[in-house]
Amino acid sequence: MSEERFDAIIVGGGLAGSVAAYVLAQEGLEVLVIEKGNYCGSKNMTGGRIYTHSLENLIPDFVDRAPLERKIVKEKYSFLTPDGAETLNYTSEGLGLLSSDSYSVLRGPFDQWLAEEAENEGAMYVCGIRVDDLLMEDGKVCGVVAGDEEMEADVVILADGVNSLLAQKLGLKKELLPAQTAVGAKEVFRLSEEEISKRFGVENGEGVAWLFSQSGIDENLGEGFIYTNKDTVSVGILTSIHDIPAVEATMTERIEQFIQHPVVAPFIEGGKLAEYSAHLVPEGGMEMVPELCADGVLVAGDAAGFVINQAYTIRGMDFAIESGKLAAQAVLKAKEAGDFSKNNLSCYRELLEDSFIMKELKAYGNGPKKPCKQELMDAGATVEGE
Repeated sequence: MSEERFDAIIVGGGLAGSVAAYVLAQEGLEVLVIEKGNYCGSKNMTGGRIYTHSLENLIPDFVDRAPLERKIVKEKYSFLTPDGAETLNYTSEGLGLLSSDSYSVLRGPFDQWLAEEAENEGAMYVCGIRVDDLLMEDGKVCGVVAGDEEMEADVVILADGVNSLLAQKLGLKKELLPAQTAVGAKEVFRLSEEEISKRFGVENGEGVAWLFSQSGIDENLGEGFIYTNKDTVSVGILTSIHDIPAVEATMTERIEQFIQHPVVAPFIEGGKLAEYSAHLVPEGGMEMVPELCADGVLVAGDAAGFVINQAYTIRGMDFAIESGKLAAQAVLKAKEAGDFSKNNLSCYRELLEDSFIMKELKAYGNGPKKPCKQELMDAGATVEGE
């Protein structure tokens, strides 16, 4: 048993975990973040795009200091056919307005930066260690088990990603259904900053978020995406696990087919492959949001299913950041009361209900595809409108 007891232990050093650590450490709590990867962000492959409203209230100058890539000034959406596409282009001054603006981001450097911000406030990080279990005392979570180490805390925040086995062990979360989860595969190609700006028709420092529907080729192929970074281009696909058996091609073959599509290929021609990665992504909407708290524990970020994937818009990073902040606020209220029971931590759910997270999840409550809805119903889930 570790001799040191923490106010809070956070499992997962992604956006939700590091924001929770930042808020708690800023208030003087003893916080430990345990990250399974070798460094924060090493296991995150998001395309991706971060909306500034999510973090600017906590770190007002983060846009000037964080390792962001390009400011998104153009959005595109393409309906692919086997040899062509019908494309919608959207540009607006509103894309660049304060609190409405967004940036492309590479999660490796960005997550490391955010973890350093939390460390500067006093949070402690331990990387390269997996949390295997939770310590329990009289039915209450009171710490974690990581290898041979047992570490105690007043409260534990689970921010350990979409497939949170710890939340499943507690009975807060059910085993994932294929209908609720997608596989994202991404390749990053290196090109010069000037060449990227030329090919995508933007100025240096400006970027494009481009999403694709592949239903015109095969409705089971899922979506595609392109995000422009400073000197790289992130290209990938997102396919529901529910749909994978319907297509013979492997995920590796699928992403190669997408990259070689005549609409996509010219934008990365001559680029040097710098990175390949794959990741599970929650996309079940409200139907996969688990119990969010129990005695001594809260669930945040992807582990809580806080993602919207509507093909034409993908939201997750701002949800993770906000849920990490709200989880920390619930912990602070519990500490003030000296009571970390489920009843006292349930203010987390109330904070979420008042936030954009739950409001937008409910607004897009019919997100899963119809076959996925049937699968959810077969598994006993309640599906809105059925």
